[in-house]
Amino acid sequence: MMSNLPLDQVRTLLAVVDEQSFDAAASKLHVTPSAVSQRVKALEQRTGRVLLLRTKPVRLTESGKVVVRFARSLAQLEQDALGELGLGEEGTRRLSIAVNADSLTTWFLPALAAVPEDLGICFDLQREDQDHTAALLREGLVMAAVTAAPQPVQGCTSRRLGRMRYRAMASPEFVERRLTGAPLSQLLPMAPVIVFDRKDDLQDRFLRALTRRRSFTMVRHHIPASESFADAVATGLGWGMVPEAQAAERALVDLAPDRPLDVPLHWQQWKLDSPALAAVAEAVAKGAKYALR
Repeated sequence: MMSNLPLDQVRTLLAVVDEQSFDAAASKLHVTPSAVSQRVKALEQRTGRVLLLRTKPVRLTESGKVVVRFARSLAQLEQDALGELGLGEEGTRRLSIAVNADSLTTWFLPALAAVPEDLGICFDLQREDQDHTAALLREGLVMAAVTAAPQPVQGCTSRRLGRMRYRAMASPEFVERRLTGAPLSQLLPMAPVIVFDRKDDLQDRFLRALTRRRSFTMVRHHIPASESFADAVATGLGWGMVPEAQAAERALVDLAPDRPLDVPLHWQQWKLDSPALAAVAEAVAKGAKYALR
C-alpha cells in the first residue's frame, strides 16, 4: 500500500502543469525531458492513476488535480518557511491568482501594489471570466481567485468583496444611428453589440431583464480585452456593458440609467496558513472596499 508521494515526482508534475509541456518543465528543473517523463510516469504508477493527458497543452485528469493541489500547497508552505527563516530569495514566493479582466483593468493591480514588498511575492495572474475562475481553483491551477461564486470551492475559504456595477453604454453617434425612433426594448436586441468573449453573457442578461425575451438576433463583435472593449463601445462599433469606472473616462451615453447590472465578486483562497497569502487577501479586500459597491 502506498504510504507517501515522492516529493521530486510531485514537484515535477507541478512544473509540467505550470510550464504546459515536458520540455519546458525540464528546462525549469534543469533535467532532461526524459527524466521529467520518467518521474511523471513513476508517480502515475505509484498512485495507480493517470494524472496527466499528454496533449498540447497538457491537461490534468481529476486525479491529477488532487495531486497538483497538494503540490502547490506544499510549495507555498515551503516558500513561506524559507522566507521566515531568511533563506528565501526575492520573488520565490510565487502566488497564482485568477482574476476577471475588468477587475484586472480597474482596481485589482493597485490592490496588489499595496502588498508589502518585503514579502518578496511573485504574482502569477491568470485572466478568466468571473463565472469561471472558481474552476481554476478546483483544478489546482491557482491558489486564489476573484470569482462570482459565493460558495467556496472544496478546501477554500470565501470572502465577499463587493459588487462591480456595469451600465449599458453606447456612443452618442451610435445612439443617433441605431437607437432612436422606437423604444429601447425594441431596438437594442437588433443593434450590434460588443461582447468580451464567448463566455461573456452580461449583455444577454441585460437584454433578458429589459425585454423578457430569451434569444436575440444581433451582430456580435468579440473584443477580448477590457480597455479595447470599452474603446470599441466609444468608437460606435456597438453597445456593451461597461464598468462604471471605465464609462466615466469616456464620452458615452447611459442607455438605461435606472437599470444598472451589478456583479457580486468574492475572494476565494486555499485554506493555508500562509503569511504571503494572508497579506494578499487583506490587500485585495481593502482595495475592493474602496473600488466596489
